[in-house]
Amino acid sequence: MRMSAAAVLGGSLVLGLAAPVAHATPTAPAVCTDVFGVAGGYGEFVLGDDVHAPDAEGAVAVGGNADFGRGFSVGNELTESEVAALPGRAALVVRGDLVSGSAVTAVMKGDAVVGGEVKGRAVELHAGTFRKKADLIDFDGEFAKLRAYSAALAEEPATEGTTVTTEGSKLTLTGSDTTRNVFSVTAGRLEAAKEIYLKVPAGATTVVNVSGTDYDMAKAGTTGFLLSGGGSYVLDDKLQSAADGAVRARLLWNFPEARTVTKSSKAAWPGSVLAPRAHLELGTAAPVNGSVWVASLHGSGGAETHHFPFSGCLPETGVTPPAPKVPSGAPGTTPPAADTPPSTPAETTPAAAPSAGTPSHSAAPDSPAPEASSTPVAGGDLASTGSDGMVPLAIGAAAVLAGGTGLVLAARRRANRS
Repeated sequence: MRMSAAAVLGGSLVLGLAAPVAHATPTAPAVCTDVFGVAGGYGEFVLGDDVHAPDAEGAVAVGGNADFGRGFSVGNELTESEVAALPGRAALVVRGDLVSGSAVTAVMKGDAVVGGEVKGRAVELHAGTFRKKADLIDFDGEFAKLRAYSAALAEEPATEGTTVTTEGSKLTLTGSDTTRNVFSVTAGRLEAAKEIYLKVPAGATTVVNVSGTDYDMAKAGTTGFLLSGGGSYVLDDKLQSAADGAVRARLLWNFPEARTVTKSSKAAWPGSVLAPRAHLELGTAAPVNGSVWVASLHGSGGAETHHFPFSGCLPETGVTPPAPKVPSGAPGTTPPAADTPPSTPAETTPAAAPSAGTPSHSAAPDSPAPEASSTPVAGGDLASTGSDGMVPLAIGAAAVLAGGTGLVLAARRRANRS
């Protein structure tokens, strides 16, 4: 067995050195990271109070008090696997009091967990249990992470080739990157549009970074969001969307500075909304077709949150930001002390260089692999170009082969002695 192992070792090392000569370096696949953690499982994830009626199709987590006194339904569109992935299988989490009054608060799938008092009718459970617990979710810690990530994501530069154009009251965002398109737009420019058009390749992640402390979609009375995954534009609604929903599923609106975000009741809003410092006013009609992560929330009538979870691939920044992206102490990028998330090993330990063969999402543009020979060789003919790079490789391969042979001979001698 020792002889076989030595022989395989020698041969495999020679092949490992020779392989790069014959094959080009493969393109690293896109890396998807669950940057939202616990919050990502909830269609409404609210730090403070949530006053809402009549419906949230996904799971709901409220760090303050929940006023569902006009009737509320939670979690009807959740799958069993989505329920199982929630903390404690809880589709409804309220850290404070739950006010139901004489109305019904119904949890269609999963459990209900309330830390304070239930004021009014008991929670109606269709496929779960009720329990009292105030610390199932660390809302303060989770929102510290969300604020840090939102700020870092806002520092991402607009993707090369993306355009933002205004024609009258029409705003059009266009991107062609098949992996990720990042746009930057001011709140004033966005809220001035009656119609917002977005065109990106189907399946690509889209991030719209919106700067400004207040965004009021109702100011211009935005009437619709029209999406395209490469074909015709489709007015987004629950029952119709571009590329069978592939565009809105990977669409994120990021409001790192906003303190208020107001949705027009005239338009369904496709994609998920990350506004971790803002009060979200949903209005009285038309839904958000995605998840919302906000400081507080109010909505009624048709202003529901529809269960279209975010499934995009986002940059690995934010809570554990690379030093060049969010330098310590840089204005506008480092959250206040109270917003800083707890330290993690990744925050305190410098990131190690990726090992050979491990895809690195940022390694390709930042540190391209060196070519065999970047200096032109005299004469420049095919036989000589790049030959200098081949000599050390050939010598190295021969050395490893000799080493492997030596191991085989040594193993044979030991076998003969025994």
